[in-house]
Amino acid sequence: MRAAVTISLIFCLFNCSGVSKQVVPRIGHSQIAPWQSIKHVVIIILENGSPIEAQQQPFMNEISKKGANLKEYYGITHPSQPNYIAMIAGSTLGVRSDKNYDLKDEHIGDMLERAGKTWKIYAEDYPGNCFLKARSGNYARKHVPFLSFTNVQNDPTRCENVVAASQFDNDVANNSLKTYSMYIPNLLNDAHDTDLAYADSWFKKAFAKHFKNPQLLSDTLFIITFDEDDMKYNNRIYTVFLGAGVKPGVESIVHYDHYSMLRTVEEIFNLDDLGRNDLLAQPIMDIWK
Repeated sequence: MRAAVTISLIFCLFNCSGVSKQVVPRIGHSQIAPWQSIKHVVIIILENGSPIEAQQQPFMNEISKKGANLKEYYGITHPSQPNYIAMIAGSTLGVRSDKNYDLKDEHIGDMLERAGKTWKIYAEDYPGNCFLKARSGNYARKHVPFLSFTNVQNDPTRCENVVAASQFDNDVANNSLKTYSMYIPNLLNDAHDTDLAYADSWFKKAFAKHFKNPQLLSDTLFIITFDEDDMKYNNRIYTVFLGAGVKPGVESIVHYDHYSMLRTVEEIFNLDDLGRNDLLAQPIMDIWK
């Protein structure tokens, strides 16, 4: 692990699967003024969506114009679960399907805790009590990546960081959001078992009030993304950054992916890295005030 250093460090080389690649040097939290306002990051993840169709949905279209629209943002692979693992671990860690996995690797939760920061996962229809079965009603474990790691599964205190999504509004009202959060809709609301029109309607009902809250947006960065596309766009997916630090209405045409998102969160909170694809990923740099 390396502590964050300034951008003045020269590039070094990292060997990944036998291929020598350039490591992107750390930027350092103090180098990017808009990041200073970000106290919380909330990542909302939808499912299997066409970026074209998503952009045509009324609410998704509305927020893409109010935030930063990352028009060349990509998932990592197919199917769903390895993308979720990649978002928090900087690698798919050999996960190739949606079956249950029990991984002994580190993830962003470990880095956050080492830095004295906090994390929480809001999952709709989550049964609680560190439920580890694959499915319960419209809840699916494959969409809650932290529960695939044994250092969460085997630690009751850390398991308590995964809660029912109904707690989100209370945490916002009580100004008690953690440093890093994920919001995982159920299989209906994320469009997995329905469609994007259904998901868009749910999304507006659940989050429009939060996206109109200037106090919340002053220190909270919302990231709205999909796990993967609908197999038609080379895994290009709708992704919008909204809130603290973001320049409203900006459009990015730089190629980014889930590793870029992880790397950006590492940079924002001055975290260590995981020594995986987060080392190689370009942080998202062209959307800030």
